[in-house]
Amino acid sequence: MVSHLPNTSETATTILGEKRVTIQDVTWQGYQQILAALPETRAVRLTYNQGILEFSMPLEDHEFAVRLIELFIRILVVEMGMKIKTLGSTTINREELQRGAEPDNAYYIQNQARVAGRNIDFNQDPPPDLIVEVDITSTDINKNTFYASLGIPEFWRYNGRELRIYKLQNNQYQEVETSPTFALMQKTDLYRFLEQAQQDEVEAELNFRQWVREQLSR
Repeated sequence: MVSHLPNTSETATTILGEKRVTIQDVTWQGYQQILAALPETRAVRLTYNQGILEFSMPLEDHEFAVRLIELFIRILVVEMGMKIKTLGSTTINREELQRGAEPDNAYYIQNQARVAGRNIDFNQDPPPDLIVEVDITSTDINKNTFYASLGIPEFWRYNGRELRIYKLQNNQYQEVETSPTFALMQKTDLYRFLEQAQQDEVEAELNFRQWVREQLSR
């Protein structure tokens, strides 16, 4: 049985997490020109996949999930004694692959020491260890194939109700039940955290942090 975040209003209006616009047959040069023309402080995020350019405009449900999942990850990192370098939605461009992305959340954890204290050069440095995407509405881009081609070792996808965790094996993603980075974590932990945070984010954070400490002390 697949567990997921309870939704008491499931029969009501469908959740709209993002607005999306897709343009076909965009060259790499065209994508770069559009990227350069947009202000750095913008809500819209771009994904370029071999001629397909998608503009994603996050709405409230999307941003709630993104911010709280980031907090969830940071609590795990801190309490488990790990290190982290957060990239957020930093643009990841790989011209040789004709792919570029501005993910919701990107992190260096295992490779944090290799990139600490400086800006990343995606043509030379390893890719982020973990990327998280919140896709509540459908996207025309196959995100699994996309991020596998970038060599992202671990990829989380959350659709507003269910989290899927993928581990890169032989250049393809295999879905797994437990995060390779956070063996302590179960998907139900995230669902519980998000459900509590809908009512009180501070209390949810305190409760989850205490729970992690209790698990680690066993």
